[in-house]
Amino acid sequence: MKQLHAALLVIGIAICGPAQAAPPSQIVPLKDSSRLVVIGGSLTEIIYALGEEKRIAARDITANYPPAATQLPDVGYMRTLSPEGVLSINPSAILAIEGSGPPAALSVIAGAGVPFEEVPDAFTHKGIVDKVLAVGTALGVDGKAKALAAKLDSELTTAERLTAALPKRKRVLFVLSLQGGKIMAAGGGTAADGIIRLAGGVNAISEDQGYKALGDEAVIAAKPDAILVMDNGGDQSATTAKLLADPAIALTPAGKAGAVIRMDGEYLLGFGPRTPDAVRDLVARLYPELKEKG
Repeated sequence: MKQLHAALLVIGIAICGPAQAAPPSQIVPLKDSSRLVVIGGSLTEIIYALGEEKRIAARDITANYPPAATQLPDVGYMRTLSPEGVLSINPSAILAIEGSGPPAALSVIAGAGVPFEEVPDAFTHKGIVDKVLAVGTALGVDGKAKALAAKLDSELTTAERLTAALPKRKRVLFVLSLQGGKIMAAGGGTAADGIIRLAGGVNAISEDQGYKALGDEAVIAAKPDAILVMDNGGDQSATTAKLLADPAIALTPAGKAGAVIRMDGEYLLGFGPRTPDAVRDLVARLYPELKEKG
């Protein structure tokens, strides 16, 4: 399970569903955001994209982009935070992505009197726009956030148009890990499901919610046209050779065609400023016959 744990650690996803954060409209400006602990790689990326990175005093381990962010102190993994580690930074406030925790740690932090704002994280076009606006509100830079949100909105719309007229959409199976002969795959409501949809694909197991271990029959029944897997930050034992050698995958259209797509995990599933590029790249891999328009 070591590889699976590493996959979850780097991209900040969980088998169970995340806690519910406040709607973007309920995010309030932080009174003092001069020394932020930022939990969630996409939030760190957004703050850098807004040109407000000097406010960040520390980040969690999922924040590895831009490269400069890796020079910041880290307070551990977003879902297993230590109150002592966070509070040792002496933060003026904490900005955290939805699902950060555990709840007991957040209660201790709240009890210490550190202002805390949790930002919603929906894996959709609108979710990205709302996330940027929420960060802007929290930091008191609404003008910058509106400009960035408008840019990303336009770029996402352009990327989605690439596949708008497709007569048939490819079925995609996102494989998180290959452990003990079982394939852990992404169902509905996941970041993988969201990016597949944005790129004009169909999640091959969208009827299942969250991440699910699939038996051979379920893999064959999913009939994926392509297998999508993280190249960095995922299960490094799930090599292309091993995936294609899996008896169940070998019987699918993807297996027969050798259609395995590998992309950087944070880039693919971050749902932040780089997502329009990730969508375009995934479209190009899924539908090489299409030429980018506009």
